[in-house]
This record gives sequence, structure tokens and C-alpha cells, in this order.
Amino acid sequence: MQTIKATTVVAVRRGGKVAMGADGQVSMGDTVVKSTASKVRTLKEGSILAGFAGGVADAFTLFEKLEEKLERHPANLTRACVELAKEWRTDRYLRRLDALLTVADREGLFIVGGDGNVLEPDDEVAAIGSGGPYALAAARALKEHTDLPAVDVARRSLEIAAGICVYTNDRITVLELE
Repeated sequence: MQTIKATTVVAVRRGGKVAMGADGQVSMGDTVVKSTASKVRTLKEGSILAGFAGGVADAFTLFEKLEEKLERHPANLTRACVELAKEWRTDRYLRRLDALLTVADREGLFIVGGDGNVLEPDDEVAAIGSGGPYALAAARALKEHTDLPAVDVARRSLEIAAGICVYTNDRITVLELE
């Protein structure tokens, strides 16, 4: 799985709810060019959450492709993610896209990469981007040692990552599926 610098996205499933959040920093090299970007969004009329790390234009292209796959497989996020990863890996144009996606609905949580990987974490917590390891560790600890709801676990883990990763800021957006 590739490592993308310059963002942090975390997704958490807990108590029948799903939350996904991201910081707002956009960096070019070691320069912050924007601090209020939105890197998480809803798809499929609010039934799916998706977040990205990497190139913005590349991620938007992948969101469009994912929506196409969801149209073909409307009730099966797993299949849509697998089909996206297959096309992403084999299509001459798509395989040059530099991004990672985190996608979740009420039944599944996935990290999708251009190398053909579709990963479904065992503990219903996923994180991508340069601050991903910090947010992942924080979210796992918060989930195991507190009773915080998914939305608060996501927000707090991003705040912790922002205090550690120079490519992550504290302008946080969190979306939730209930």
C-alpha cells in the first residue's frame, strides 16, 4: 500500500454508527497552501462516506469512478470497491492516479488503493495519509478504553494526529452515518 503525505483521514464504526473525518491542510512540499480543505464527503445520497489522501483531482476522478461502480452494484459496497480497485490497477490512465480512498457504509469499511488492494480492517477503524498512523493508534486506544461515540473518536484522534504530524492541521471535518 502506498504512503501519501500531506493529509489525515480516519474512519470509525461503533455502536451502529459510522464517522469519517479529515484535517483541512493542503501542502505542496513543505508549504501549507490551504488550511480549510474538505477531504471527506457523502456519496450515494448520504448512505456512504468517502475520504481521500493524495492528489485532489485524482481523488475526485476516483470518487466519480466509485459512484459508477455503486450504480452497477447498488447494494454492495464491497463489490463496488473491488471493481474500482481492479479498474484502477489495470486501466492505463487510472493507474497513474496518486491517491488513496477510505470508504464506509453501515456494513463495511475499506481502504482502496491503486495497487489493487481493498483492505477491510478487523477492528472497524481505518486511517490514511501521513498522519494516518497517529490517528489510527489514537482511534484504536479511544475505542478500546472509552465509551465515546464514533464521531467523537474520529474527531479526537484527528486532534491527536494534528499535534504530531506536520502535514495535519486542526481544521477538522467529521461526517457521520447513523
